[in-house]
Amino acid sequence: MLTYNFENIGSDSLYEFLYKCIKNDIIQGIILSGEKLPSKRALAKNLAISVITVENAYGQLLAEGYIYSIPKSGYYVSDLSGIPVHQTEYTSETYEAEEQGTDSRTAKAGDKVLLTGGENAFIADFTSNQTEHAAFPFSIWNKTMRAVMNDYQEEMMINPPCGGVMELRKSISSYLKEFCAMYVRPEQIIIGAGTEYLYSILIQLLGRNVCYGVENPGYPKIAKIYRSMGVKYEYIDLDEEGTSAKKLEEKKVDIMHISPSHHFPTGMVMPISKRYELLGWVTREKERYIIEDDYDSELRLAGKPIPSLQSIDVSGKVIYINTFAKTLCSTVRISYMVLPEALAEKYYRELSFYSCTVSNFEQYTLAAFMNAGAFEKHINRLRNYYQHKRDLILSTFLREPLGKYITISEEDSGVHFLMHVNTSMSEQEFLLKTRAKGIRLATLSSFYNAEQKDSRYENTYVMNYSFVNCDRLEYVAQTLYKIIHP
Repeated sequence: MLTYNFENIGSDSLYEFLYKCIKNDIIQGIILSGEKLPSKRALAKNLAISVITVENAYGQLLAEGYIYSIPKSGYYVSDLSGIPVHQTEYTSETYEAEEQGTDSRTAKAGDKVLLTGGENAFIADFTSNQTEHAAFPFSIWNKTMRAVMNDYQEEMMINPPCGGVMELRKSISSYLKEFCAMYVRPEQIIIGAGTEYLYSILIQLLGRNVCYGVENPGYPKIAKIYRSMGVKYEYIDLDEEGTSAKKLEEKKVDIMHISPSHHFPTGMVMPISKRYELLGWVTREKERYIIEDDYDSELRLAGKPIPSLQSIDVSGKVIYINTFAKTLCSTVRISYMVLPEALAEKYYRELSFYSCTVSNFEQYTLAAFMNAGAFEKHINRLRNYYQHKRDLILSTFLREPLGKYITISEEDSGVHFLMHVNTSMSEQEFLLKTRAKGIRLATLSSFYNAEQKDSRYENTYVMNYSFVNCDRLEYVAQTLYKIIHP
């Protein structure tokens, strides 16, 4: 039976300390691969702690891939032979030392520690799209980088084609075929350092004399890019099912940017009937195209992934864009677009003088990572990781008194959900009070064009939880309740 001393757990919660102890024993080989862990009740009784504490610790280990479960049998240790046994042992002391290192800053809010890497300190930042270090496959990525340094020395010294390293484009093509039912040639795939760069390429490719459509509400950076590039654009108000072809006709839009599989920020999924309606609209004029932004389709937490619009397009009118910023981490600036055949030919004919903006080393590393099947495994673990995190946040919020004053929606996809707060306060007053307590929120209304905000969404907040520290959830829930119900 596993036995640990809980006398000196530092600032860790019980479940986090237990999780780190078991994780360390697995990494050090004390608990062997394939070994069955004690049942939650048995371990809780042996350690004199609650079953929910053990359940949360097991859940975190499961989400990170250290253990796996067999229905009606229990939890077993995963095969982690690729992880070196000399990894840092994570005690509460080393964890605190890392948290308070030179790259971060601490402050106080009551008796809670605020961690920050910027100017402002927040206990919980529900606006950040950064990735926690625990969600990134460092050991496998490091192993892949070393292999690339050994195996691709000559290739890394050769300038890549304008569309990117062919090996990575082939890897993405195979991935799209196997997991997204998209059949595209590698030559149709263009690699770029972030979607902003790809948008600038598309504007040059599609022209400056056409009208671009922007979803309202939507990702505000899209309109900023169009504005900075000096092209005409129109806001298209969304209905309950997304973009309406009728509104596109009324606004005389030629190029429409949409995110049908998981709209940001509302979280809605466009139904198949609406998708075919848009495919009908786009074929009626030669210069029309749809830009499909599929930024986090891999992170659907309930049900099967939603098929892309591109996969049902037979007219060659859908430009597919995706990024690895959500599935790997926000600082990995590798994105790609899939051009229809006709546009791909135009790209090579007119814009091939552009150099690829992603380094060879990163491209070969990602290609090797995908070819080895590591990306697929990482996605599966990432879904488990975020599902556990989301469930922990929602269960904490809803079981606290706060639960009577909030309504949760659109929680089954991506790494954000919507939270409506039942309060008589204005959004601005509520935001000021939460910020003063170290909680950072973003309103749904802030993603609307300033002139066309919808009063129905007053006090509805877009809760991005990718970078939220779950150790402080109870404090966050209690603080929000005290603001709503002083």
